[in-house]
Amino acid sequence: MSTYKLGLDYAKEQDQLDTLSDYRNQFHIPKNQDGSELIYLCGNSLGLQPKTTRSYINQELEDWANLGVEGHTEAKNPWLPYHEFLTESMAKVVGAKPIEVVTMNTLTANLHFMMVSFYKPTKERYKIIIEADAFPSDKYAVESQLRHHGFDDKEGLILWKARKGEELVRYEDLEAIMDKHGDEVALIMIGGVNYYTGQYFDLKRITELGHNHGCMVGFDCAHGAGNVELNLHDSGADFAVWCTYKYLNSGPGSLAGAFVHERHAHNKNLNRFTGWWSHNKQTRFNMRHEFDQLAGAEGWQLSNPPILSLAAIRASLDIFNEVGIEKLNEKSRKLTGYFEFLLKQLGEDTIRIITPKNPKERGCQLSIQVLNADKALHDKLTKAGVISDWREPDVIRCAPVPLYNSFEDVYNMVEKLKEILN
Repeated sequence: MSTYKLGLDYAKEQDQLDTLSDYRNQFHIPKNQDGSELIYLCGNSLGLQPKTTRSYINQELEDWANLGVEGHTEAKNPWLPYHEFLTESMAKVVGAKPIEVVTMNTLTANLHFMMVSFYKPTKERYKIIIEADAFPSDKYAVESQLRHHGFDDKEGLILWKARKGEELVRYEDLEAIMDKHGDEVALIMIGGVNYYTGQYFDLKRITELGHNHGCMVGFDCAHGAGNVELNLHDSGADFAVWCTYKYLNSGPGSLAGAFVHERHAHNKNLNRFTGWWSHNKQTRFNMRHEFDQLAGAEGWQLSNPPILSLAAIRASLDIFNEVGIEKLNEKSRKLTGYFEFLLKQLGEDTIRIITPKNPKERGCQLSIQVLNADKALHDKLTKAGVISDWREPDVIRCAPVPLYNSFEDVYNMVEKLKEILN
């Protein structure tokens, strides 16, 4: 879109034309000491709180107070099936079928549980591929899986690296790795959207490549869920995991999500760790039955989930369900494109955006490198009322989230950056 214009009037005009602009009022926007709203561009780290969250949680607190244990069946939203109230909305967000999705555990715990089932190393085929600049938790998790199975974690890990002088990885380099090592690779496990660069990968292309070489494929979609159209079912990936506290606005450390492709839904021979919540719902409380595997992603659950956390996720998912991920993406492309347009006015000798230029290869995050800058620049931005985040060695990550950020937010952020640089 080349029709962006300079000036505050244009930003205000775009906000008036934006059919989703009212959703901003459904969120608590952090304020400074004077009571003015901060420019919050940190939804890629922690999403803002929907104003409805309190009432969703309070409902469960009241039912617990009034009903005690009977709340499992008698609460307004009974606790026994509570996670099921989220399934359809979550499936829409990640582009999956309800049988493929469950809300449970936390992100890296889910990654480990998925690897119990989908990382099945042999002496000949045991290596794992991740992107070289994967989120540290992913790297630690796959290294520990290699060690757990008796392999050397350095020798068994293959890193998909960007070329010298480049930030973004290239598919042809991954293809070359597979041509060379394909018969040794048991698992490809990539971050669906890279946390550092914001590069959104072609999940289907990676999955097909992995499957053609006979290995399993999974994705960590922490920076993708609620940000981009993941289309997990169509990607054909064996599994995916994600957290809900970034773009899904469910609160710090909230529960995570997991996807297991439909083709594995009824495979009771898949190795997995189990608990009573992965057992047949009809006989779960009879206590004397032999284990009877639940079908679908629910069959990877272990324990009854924390209801207060589920309530917070439900509050947010109800908003997503109302808006739809397609409309959010449409606004996201405009808002992020406008942000990119304004940053480019500062001069490419000053500012370098390392996130892909192609809107189909990114979500709303732009990762910005500023010439000769260090963390002091980020600290000045924070003092000026812009909440973004700093990632070593030299990147400021900003995410104009379409649910609650405005064109005026983006305009004001770039103006403040300009003032600091001058």
